[in-house]
Amino acid sequence: MSRSTTSYDLVIIGGGPGGYPCAIRASQLGLSVAVIDDRELLGGTCLNIGCIPSKALLQATERLEMARNLEAFGVMVDNVRADLDGVMRHKGKVVTELGEGVAYLLRKHKVARFQGRGRLLARDRVEVRAADGAFEVQASKAVVIASGSEAATLPDLPIDERRIVTSAGALSLTAAPRHLAVIGGGYVGLELGSVWRRLGSEVTVIEVLDRIASGVDSEMSAALHKVLEAQGFQFCLGHKVVGSRMEGDDVVLDVEPMGDGARGTIKADVVLVSIGRRPATARLDLETVGIAPDRRGFIPVDEGFRTSADGVYAIGDVIGGAMLAHKAEEEGIALAERLAGGAGHVDYGTIPAVVYTWPELASVGRTEDDLKAAGVAYRVGRFPFSANAMAKARLEKNGLVKVLADARTDKILGVHILGPDAGSLIHEAVAVMQFGAAAEDVARTSHAHPTLPEALREACLAVADRTIHL
Repeated sequence: MSRSTTSYDLVIIGGGPGGYPCAIRASQLGLSVAVIDDRELLGGTCLNIGCIPSKALLQATERLEMARNLEAFGVMVDNVRADLDGVMRHKGKVVTELGEGVAYLLRKHKVARFQGRGRLLARDRVEVRAADGAFEVQASKAVVIASGSEAATLPDLPIDERRIVTSAGALSLTAAPRHLAVIGGGYVGLELGSVWRRLGSEVTVIEVLDRIASGVDSEMSAALHKVLEAQGFQFCLGHKVVGSRMEGDDVVLDVEPMGDGARGTIKADVVLVSIGRRPATARLDLETVGIAPDRRGFIPVDEGFRTSADGVYAIGDVIGGAMLAHKAEEEGIALAERLAGGAGHVDYGTIPAVVYTWPELASVGRTEDDLKAAGVAYRVGRFPFSANAMAKARLEKNGLVKVLADARTDKILGVHILGPDAGSLIHEAVAVMQFGAAAEDVARTSHAHPTLPEALREACLAVADRTIHL
C-alpha cells in the first residue's frame, strides 16, 4: 500500500478479530479505512497464536484419539501414531491460509493496510513505526483502538517459551513434554493440556480456585472436571504457585493451599502459564490524548465505544468483558455501523462461549449460580447425551444439556451444553434466545431424528417435566 495517501475517515490500530471486521464493515458503508498492525499475518492473537492454531492442534489430536479407539466401532487400525512435525505443518498451513484470506478481504474492500506498530500522536493522528521507518496517518472521522490482549504472566516465573511457556510457546513445542504443569484451569489451559495429553504428556492443572473453568455454570464445571480426570488429567485445585526453581532440565514449582495445609512441590519439564490475559495498551501512548486506563489496564468506554478522548474509540479485549474473538467482531461491526450513521448494537446476553476440550463445553446466557445470587425464580431442564440416539451411535456417552428458563414466563435465560459438538449445538440456543424464545418454543420445534440437537429439545421439554426419551 502506497504511503502517499495518509488521510482516511477511519484509522484502526489492530488487525485482529475486532479490527479487521470493523474495517470491512466500515468500507462497505462508504468510509475510507486504514488498518495498522505489526504482524506479518493479520488476524491478531486469535489467528496467529491463539484460537486458530490451538483448534488446528485440537482437531489433529482429537482424530488421533479417535483412531486409537476405532476398535469399539469394529474398525481395526494398526500402529496409530502421531507425527508431531506433520501436526505442526497442519497448524502452520491453517494459520497461513486464513491470514492470507484476511489480507485478501481487506484488499477486496479497498482497506489500506500498514504493517507496523501504531501509537497515538493526537486524537486524529497515528504514527506507524514500520521496519523501514516511521510515518503518520490522519483520521478525519475516528481512530479505533483494537489492539487486543497479551498473556498475563507471574513475576516469579520468567517466560522463556521453552521450559516456561505462555500459550504461544505451548503451541510450538518441538516434543511432547514428559510432564506438563498448567498454571490456570481456564479455557486455554484445559485446551492445550488436552492437546499434549493426547500426544503422550502427563498433565497437571494447578488452579487457585476450587473449580476449573470458573466462569461457567458450576454444575457443568464439575461435570467437565470429572470427564477430564477420567481422561488422565491431574488437578491441584485451591492451590497457588509461590515459587519456582530449576533442577536440571526440570522446573520445580512450590505450591501452597489457599486455606490450611502444607506446602508441596510439583516437578515438570514444561510449565504453561495460563492465568488469563491483559489488555495490550502499554505502547499506544494513551496519555497523549488523555485516556487513562483503569487499574487493570482496560480502556473505559461508554455504550457507543467512545473513550474519554473525542474521536477515539475502543473495542475488543482492550475494553474488558469476555475476551472472545467473536465478541470483538460484534463490537467492531456495531461500531462501524454507528460511525456510518447507523445504530449498531451488541447483545452481550447472547454471546456464546466454548471450551474446546472433548467433550466440548458451550454456554450462552445466565448460569444457575447467577440466577440464585440474583434471586430469580427459574426452572431447570436437563437431558443426558447417554439417552440421545445419535450420541449413542457415536459412543459419546458423556455430558448433558442444561436449560434454565424463567419460572413465570418460560423465557430461556441460559443454556449450557457439555457434550459432542457442543460448540456447534449452542448456536440454536443463541438464535432462539436472540428472539426471546421460551423453552416451550424449542420443545415444540421439530428436530430431525437421530441428531445431537434433539438433546436440546429434550432439555427444553424437561423444563416442564415432560421429556419423551428419559
